[in-house]
Amino acid sequence: MGRVIFDMSMSLDGFIAAPNDSAQEPLGIGGQRLQEWLSKIDADYAEWLNKQMESCGAVIMGRRTYDFSAIGGWWGDAGPVGDVPCFVLSHTTPKQVHAPTIFTFVTGGIEKALEQAKAVAGDKAVGLMGANVQQQYLNAGLVDEIHINLIPVLFGQGTRLFDHLNGEHVELEQMRVIESPGVTHLSFRVVK
Repeated sequence: MGRVIFDMSMSLDGFIAAPNDSAQEPLGIGGQRLQEWLSKIDADYAEWLNKQMESCGAVIMGRRTYDFSAIGGWWGDAGPVGDVPCFVLSHTTPKQVHAPTIFTFVTGGIEKALEQAKAVAGDKAVGLMGANVQQQYLNAGLVDEIHINLIPVLFGQGTRLFDHLNGEHVELEQMRVIESPGVTHLSFRVVK
């Protein structure tokens, strides 16, 4: 089976979104700073990123991420990784689903969503999107790799990536560090 991973851009003080995030400002007011590095990708990281995208067989995201993307039109008629299937954790299924061939709503919890995502992904990776979803899977011991794009900025407030962990230590093994203009890419394997 494929790895369960998440990849997130984060400020040096641990925020993945600035305050007041919404469908119109999905990263909060001034939060777009976390994505500026994408316009300056160097060859080393571009090669690694392409391999990561190609190795993704499914995505699990939270309802809030889905709602922001559908309302804001982030990905057009596709998902965050093109036509890769996305499983949305939710308590309910909306009456109208944006890109229904891409998005499937799962109301049975994180294990059920992971089971469905792994069945579709096969040997490819399952990517996790959204701080809440990433924290739930990390707390459940279901994450294999964490990829952080560390941005040299301090937000001071917003949405923290590791705010709601269950208090247990999570040991990480460093896999790689890639320095690029305006960002340092850190990859870790979760020691189990």
